[in-house]
Amino acid sequence: MDIYRSDRQTVLVALGGNALIRPGDQPDYKTQEANARDIVGKLMILVERDFNLAVSHGNGPQVGLSLLRVDAAAGKLPRMPLDFLVAETGGSIGYLLQQAFLNLLREREFRRYVVTVITQVIVSPNDPAFVRPSKPIGIYYPEEQARELQREFGWQMIADGKAGWRRVVPSPRPLKIVQRHMIRHSVNEGNIVIACGGGGVPIMVTPDGTYQGIEAVIDKDLTSSMLAAEIKADTLIILMPEPKVYVYFNTPKQRPLDRVTVSEITDHLAEGHFPAGSIGPKVDAAIQFVQRGGKRAIICSADNLPAALDGLDGTTIVP
Repeated sequence: MDIYRSDRQTVLVALGGNALIRPGDQPDYKTQEANARDIVGKLMILVERDFNLAVSHGNGPQVGLSLLRVDAAAGKLPRMPLDFLVAETGGSIGYLLQQAFLNLLREREFRRYVVTVITQVIVSPNDPAFVRPSKPIGIYYPEEQARELQREFGWQMIADGKAGWRRVVPSPRPLKIVQRHMIRHSVNEGNIVIACGGGGVPIMVTPDGTYQGIEAVIDKDLTSSMLAAEIKADTLIILMPEPKVYVYFNTPKQRPLDRVTVSEITDHLAEGHFPAGSIGPKVDAAIQFVQRGGKRAIICSADNLPAALDGLDGTTIVP
């Protein structure tokens, strides 16, 4: 089968960071390697159906582990900035997914290449998120240690329930993906591209025009939506644990959404059905992709992906 075919449709799949470290898992290498093979095995349906494919992913658990290592080495090794840790986890997660893809492609006798792109995403230093950091990251600290870290490093720290204090960082909106053209060309050549890990490495443009990393994290689904539009994907797929999107979730009135228009789901979003701390960004990202010209966005679980592709499960959002 030819690697390059101009008649293929393009799909971008957005994975959560917990695809490799699931709740209750030991976050060791072997566990993440096995989970990478499992999730890639489920994505192989897209190769079997002959789509061009890009994959993005979150990195929440992995960045949390990186911050733990930084804390454990405090006083012995220098602290690394958050943008560096996002790039670091983008590379390591990309490696695990890339290797799983290569092994499964070889086993199933598909001729495709796989590449991981450490992706820089421009944000505005004037984004309101920098005035009101709200994204909790890393471990819980006792109050005294939290205040010491705040004095020493200028971190924003908040009390997070009874467990202790946590660092919060800005989560600005993505403005531009630096490597968008490279990713699009590579995908169009039939390669599987893993990109925008952790929402991409947040950078800003300085007054003299140079790029500079910035301490923040970008929502993975919003960056994935932007990338899907930039590479002219036909379909954006956002994976999550639940099989589909619901209104009145976890109430007696709970109702699944099967196939909805942008207008319909935008009304549901305005009515408050999709909280910002959970499924809200996924719905927002799906809406933005279709508004930018995408043919459809699918929100579903990895297990239900084959049926969702055929419109038999998951939630499909259309113009």
